[in-house]
Parts: sequence; structure tokens; C-alpha cells
Amino acid sequence: MQVQLPVLYADEWLAVVDKPAGLMVHDSALAADETDFAADRLRAQFGRQIHLVHRLDRATSGCLLLAFDRDSASALGKAVMAQQLDKRYLAVCRGWPEEDFVIDHPLDGGPGKPQKKPAQTRFRRLATGELDEPSAGFDTSRYALLECAPLTGRFRQIRRHLKHASHHMIGDTSHGDGRHNRAFRMRGVHRMLLHAGMLGFPHPRDGREVRVAAAPSGEFVKAMELFGWRPPD
Repeated sequence: MQVQLPVLYADEWLAVVDKPAGLMVHDSALAADETDFAADRLRAQFGRQIHLVHRLDRATSGCLLLAFDRDSASALGKAVMAQQLDKRYLAVCRGWPEEDFVIDHPLDGGPGKPQKKPAQTRFRRLATGELDEPSAGFDTSRYALLECAPLTGRFRQIRRHLKHASHHMIGDTSHGDGRHNRAFRMRGVHRMLLHAGMLGFPHPRDGREVRVAAAPSGEFVKAMELFGWRPPD
């Protein structure tokens, strides 16, 4: 029996659920032999048709927004296009970046989509720490907990922007740093450390702002405990 996804918010028109890391949102060319998808689970869980408003990468956990009818899905889709969704992610990266910074670096649309489009992400450093892991001639390796707010929605935007800044995301096997990923795996952290921790959006029915939070869990919390970090309020 498939495990139901935790419901963070639900009403007659929409819901926000907490997607676990490792679960694909929907079937795609990247799915290979995968048969378990969040979209299928949610249709069965709610017993009705669903419309996914946005996507999360397979390795990303946290807030996933869906609508129950086409009108609500259309209204939320327009809010996405108008950049009215406030999406805040937690990520762990290598190094100690500035306290507040914006990466403005165009990105292509992924495999087979070479055209580059503007892409901006705002970052805020929440905490720093070190592991007893030699790196680049130093006795320790430095890491930081970040709040990431993508201002646009490009393919793997946060991950690729952190790579561009040489602050690779931990656990990212596509755009990260293998040496640092191995250091965390040796300490029991095997997932990519990106979590959609907060989502704000205008309700399609009356325009009121809805804000939903998903606390990190599992191996993300285990990674934070390596440094004595606490989840942000």
C-alpha cells in the first residue's frame, strides 16, 4: 500500500502536500523504470482529479501545490507566470558565502533546450559550520545553511546557480562536488540537501495570501545536527 503524503493545507479548491525526497512528481522521460509517482498517489489519496501547479525535482522535498479543478489550476498557473508565488527553500552548500546575495545568471531550459533565459535567485545565509574533513589545503571543510528564493523558475535553477557561484549544493550528484557529497554520505546523509520549506501564493478563490510551511525532516535534519543547526522559525 502506498504511503499517503502529509497534507499541509487543503480546502475545496487546492492543497499543499509535503513531498518526500526521492519521489518523482510525475511520469516523464527521466522516469526510466519508475512506477511510483506523487501525482498518482495524490489522485488516490484525495479521490479526485488533481492538477499540479508546479514541480519539484525528485531529490527535493517539501511544499508541493496542486489544484482540484481547472479554474483554480488556471488561476494559480497565472500567478506562477506573474511570479506571484513566494517560494523559500533550505539548502546546504559548501563554503561560507556572503550573508545576503543574488545570483543573476541566465540558464538554458535543460537537455535539448539550449536557449538561455534570465534567471535570478536571492540567497540568505542562515548558519555556518565546519566538519573535520580536510579540503583545499585546510584541516576542515566549511558549509552553510541557506534560504533560497528563486525569482524565476528555470530548470534546476537553485542547484545550477550555486554551482555557478562555486558554492555547490551538498548531495547534488548532477551539479555538486563529489568530494563534499562523499563526506556527508560517510556521515549517513545520502540525499540532496534541498527542501521547499515555505510556499506563499494568492488563493484562486478570493486572492487572500496563503502561506504554508513544511519543516525539514529525516536526513536533512541529520545533516543540520552535524553542525548544531536548528530549523529557522
